[in-house]
Amino acid sequence: MAQRPSAVLAARARAGRALRRSSNWLQLAKFAAVGATGYVVNLAVYTALLRGAGWHYAYAATVSFLVAVTNNYLWNRIWTFRAQRGHVAHQGLRFFTVALIAYGANLGILSALIALGMNKVVAQAIAIVLVTPLNFVGNKLWSFRR
Repeated sequence: MAQRPSAVLAARARAGRALRRSSNWLQLAKFAAVGATGYVVNLAVYTALLRGAGWHYAYAATVSFLVAVTNNYLWNRIWTFRAQRGHVAHQGLRFFTVALIAYGANLGILSALIALGMNKVVAQAIAIVLVTPLNFVGNKLWSFRR
């Protein structure tokens, strides 16, 4: 079902206003900083389980995801979306739901890159970067919505 032209114009205007607000850019920068810590945590745990413990890449990716998502939720709640804090369990469940969707996308990309012959750690590094925008939009618009 196609959107009416007025709905499309309204959505574009709303997006344009959001892009002009410096607070949104600051929040994106904070989200990226938190994501960078989660990125390091994810890759460190993934590499330790993959190479150190000899785990299958999908299991290592799952555990590293759980560790990183916990890190990211806590820091995003405390710092990035501090002004939008709601009930810890309610927001936590929403954050985890968004993270699961992003994880599904991550695992799909990771599997595809590995099937193409890419190094497993490099493939995970790339997959994490590619799903970050999905993660930010989901958390901004739903998990930590005012």
